[in-house]
Amino acid sequence: MTRVFSGIQPTGETHLGNYIGAMRQYVVDQHHHESLYCVVDLHAVTVEHDPEVLRERTLQMATLLLAVGLDPEVCTLFAQSHVPAHTQLAWLLECTASFGELRRMTQFKEKTATGGEGAARVGLFTYPVLMAADILLYDTDRVPVGDDQRQHIELTRDLAERFNGRYGPTFTVPSGFIPEVGARIMDLQDPATKMSKSRSSPQGKVLVLEDLASVAKKIKRAVTDAESEVRYDPAAKPGVSNLLSLLAVATGGEPAALAERYEQYGPLKADTAEAVVELLRPVQECHAELSRDPGHVAAALTRGAERAVELAQPVLERAQRAMGFLR
Repeated sequence: MTRVFSGIQPTGETHLGNYIGAMRQYVVDQHHHESLYCVVDLHAVTVEHDPEVLRERTLQMATLLLAVGLDPEVCTLFAQSHVPAHTQLAWLLECTASFGELRRMTQFKEKTATGGEGAARVGLFTYPVLMAADILLYDTDRVPVGDDQRQHIELTRDLAERFNGRYGPTFTVPSGFIPEVGARIMDLQDPATKMSKSRSSPQGKVLVLEDLASVAKKIKRAVTDAESEVRYDPAAKPGVSNLLSLLAVATGGEPAALAERYEQYGPLKADTAEAVVELLRPVQECHAELSRDPGHVAAALTRGAERAVELAQPVLERAQRAMGFLR
């Protein structure tokens, strides 16, 4: 059976792009593949953080993952820091990666553009290697990711192939899976850029747990363009195309086909707003119920970590033996 792994950071508030681009795919995959999903709390400490907030958000993210439909009896859900093999394998891979390829990583460049490399933590520089370890540790075949994670998947594949070439067959070389529709949900006020936890304005992003009236209002006020024609054309009409993508994801349609139903932007915005509200409503209701019993969520993470350790330890030991360590 194909094994799927993906991780999500417990930083910031989860927005619609996170849900559509990753979480919904998690729910589908758990019923068709052996699936592991990880709240990557170790990645969250590459920047300044409040320890108590990190604990709270790790539990909140796990709660949200259960609310969107992950079933801990079907998939393996756990916190990254509960499985020590993640950091142990990361060191072996850091000794496989080159300084040059890490320095070329786009996200490192973006996150140090303001403060400069001198102020960046080493963990921010090396975290793509930890991400590779997260994936390779479970003999992962497939990784559902957003469009912005292509470079990280390629690095993971490169490191796996390099390690295998130097030390013998050790790791499964994974492939990334990026959904055709909804892979890149754009900012509602700046449709040339991706919806982001940190960079989008409050009006440019829709939060998964946001008041539903506010969700509808933001979508109805989304930027379109000066024309009146409704057509799916991401290059020429990014705002309208973003609305059509959202409507397609929420209703199961195709953006280009949906465009043919509309002659004006107003009805498109209204229908998209209604569809997104109904997409989020059951998630919010389930999240509210789960939040009343945090012990249930914590117990699910504990069981998941036990299963993850069972899967990870043999792979770690295989890599250690291949690299020459006594076992």
